[in-house]
Amino acid sequence: MRRASNDTKRCVACGVCALTCPREAISIFKGCYAVVDESKCVGCGLCEKACPAGTIRVMEVQDGSR
Repeated sequence: MRRASNDTKRCVACGVCALTCPREAISIFKGCYAVVDESKCVGCGLCEKACPAGTIRVMEVQDGSR
């Protein structure tokens, strides 16, 4: 199972990832950084490819470790 995560300290909150996500699993928190809703994320990797700052990574996670 794959899930996206974001390095909030480096995120520039441009919103490209949120616009790219087909599951609407990403939102911008108070204009500061992107937040991934792991219950919606399917790990497709579109956000990782779209992120101009390179702060989003899609990684393997074990079942039940959300």
